[in-house]
Amino acid sequence: QVHLVESGGGLVQAGGSLRLSCATSGLTFLNYYIGWFRQTPGKEREFVANIVRSDITTYYSDSVKGRFTISRDIDKNTVYLQMDSLNTEDTAVYYCAADRLSWGRDPKIYYYWGQGTQVTVSS
Repeated sequence: QVHLVESGGGLVQAGGSLRLSCATSGLTFLNYYIGWFRQTPGKEREFVANIVRSDITTYYSDSVKGRFTISRDIDKNTVYLQMDSLNTEDTAVYYCAADRLSWGRDPKIYYYWGQGTQVTVSS
């Protein structure tokens, strides 16, 4: 059974940093595409970044490019999202998602989801 567990969220001041973790289990890590998404109340889930399964190609939304970095630790089956220069517009619940066959920016593509972790950026 596949499980994704996010951690690392919290409250941070604008300009600060956080590192989110997505610990995976029940899947062959390198066979899956892993993405980070975020959602605020009343809005649709938004693509943040993803990493292509067997190589290290990464993609970012324009709103986070240059500030966020997605990476992975194969030994720990964990994907990270390093978030720097945070601003209040980054406040959201952050989710990681995984899919074996498809990847992209549409959250509907991804089959497995974590429970989310709250990130709040204060001004």
